[in-house]
Amino acid sequence: MGAVPFDDGVGFRVWAPNAHSVAVAGDFNGWSRDADPLTHEGNGYWACFAGSARIGHRYKFVIDGTLWRNDPYARSIEREESNSVIADPAFAWQVADFSPPPQDELVIYELHIGTFNAELGPGSFDTAIDRLDHVRDLGCNAVEIMAAGEFPFDVSWGYNPAYIFAIESSLGGPNAFRRFVDAAHARGLAVIFDVVYNHFANDHLDLWQFDGWRLNEHHGGIYFYDGERSVTPWGNNRPDYGRPEVRQYFRDNALRWIETRAVDGLRWDATNYIRNIDGNNNAARDIPDGWRMMQWINDEIEARSPAKVSIAEDMQGNEWVTRETSAGGAGFDAQWDARFMHAVRDARGVRAIADVLCAPYPRVVYTESHDEGRLPQDRGRDAQKRSTLAASIVFTSPGIPMIFQGQEFLATEPFRAEDALRWSNAHHGIENLYRDLIGLRRGLPGLRGPNVNVFHVNDDAQVLAYQRDETIVLANFSNRAFDAYRIWFPRDGVWHVRFNGDWGGYSDAFGNHPSNDVFVPGNSGEVSIGAMTAVVLTQ
Repeated sequence: MGAVPFDDGVGFRVWAPNAHSVAVAGDFNGWSRDADPLTHEGNGYWACFAGSARIGHRYKFVIDGTLWRNDPYARSIEREESNSVIADPAFAWQVADFSPPPQDELVIYELHIGTFNAELGPGSFDTAIDRLDHVRDLGCNAVEIMAAGEFPFDVSWGYNPAYIFAIESSLGGPNAFRRFVDAAHARGLAVIFDVVYNHFANDHLDLWQFDGWRLNEHHGGIYFYDGERSVTPWGNNRPDYGRPEVRQYFRDNALRWIETRAVDGLRWDATNYIRNIDGNNNAARDIPDGWRMMQWINDEIEARSPAKVSIAEDMQGNEWVTRETSAGGAGFDAQWDARFMHAVRDARGVRAIADVLCAPYPRVVYTESHDEGRLPQDRGRDAQKRSTLAASIVFTSPGIPMIFQGQEFLATEPFRAEDALRWSNAHHGIENLYRDLIGLRRGLPGLRGPNVNVFHVNDDAQVLAYQRDETIVLANFSNRAFDAYRIWFPRDGVWHVRFNGDWGGYSDAFGNHPSNDVFVPGNSGEVSIGAMTAVVLTQ
């Protein structure tokens, strides 16, 4: 599909089932409406071979002589979405055999290309490469890129896609993306890419009534549902998953990221609006075709590239999203856990946090993301303690831990696509705290896997303790320090403090309350712990 270059020209193929004629016009034929007509192949597909077309030429499809449309499968789009561009499929990869970390070892760093490294000028995939050493040195082993398919205008979060096969031109286009992936792999970082299959942008969208057909003036034509199934929080723009060609469109897109652009996983935006009209768990409002599409794509990825990860942003705690397709599930490897995020972020009390430490599904755990904004609103002592205690829970809980760009150095500014991340305002002590937490997460086998035993919940003192195999985590959510807080231990002997979140070396605002190794006789011992602090112990 789309434009496929060969040595002696370019093949073009497009789906336009209601067209009476289709041609391709471009730099190679003087933008003629009829010099290179496409032949109808049947089932709504049209194709031709243009011997004069070459890589780099601009082009558009001309439908019925009047509708000038960009290629839905275009790999590259000019700025302002004016024309499609024949992209070069060749790229000299420097890292050809990268193996992503196993899922239970992933530590994800979420970033937005346009703002990640943009203090000195516009952000792009190339400028972002300059900060990848920081991500690696922090200890993360995966970066998640916020959506960067071609979107209207130059500044966006990325979740308003217009052409999902193209790389946003203002961020550098397809080769800049591949340079970024190559550079990440060279540093041992897996790349997870956000895809948006639940809606399209409302502006600058050639998919809208693509071949001229529509049911009514509000209907988007062959790519879109009509009626209430079309309605999403972002407009009347839900794709028609009931059409095999539309499902194929998304399947082809997913495999392009995985197989041609070498990403190591996909994070699907708002899957709840793919599987359900209202984005909830009311089965009466489900969209079975959307569910089947997710199953099909995840099965394809699993069969072709089993090491790649598929993550759902479903946010509804639906266990079926991450169950195997053979059991009727959607087949995702993990899903963002909104319940965990809200309980830890909102500090609802130790009972609420104890309830979310384990979930009946594989998940991504986090307290900050592009949607949720910053946890600390200022840099005062309480804000620092609240933020770092939450991070301690993230990195010691079951699930795949994730942080959002700048979280590790106490960024407080709300995320906006117009504002560069302020590296010049970094808090390096807090950065070291995150580095130590990530080191524990990756270094202690007990902190990986699904097992957790919450054995101590003290609502009055606001203290919580849990066991992760060979590791004990004691978390004090109160503003009171304890010199001798007694808890159970699974074995007698000496338990060593591996992390003290109140250490003064992390911040001058911290209490620097000492937490020393604990000698345990008779399966209990006294731990010294600072206010709003977590302590991690092992033997």
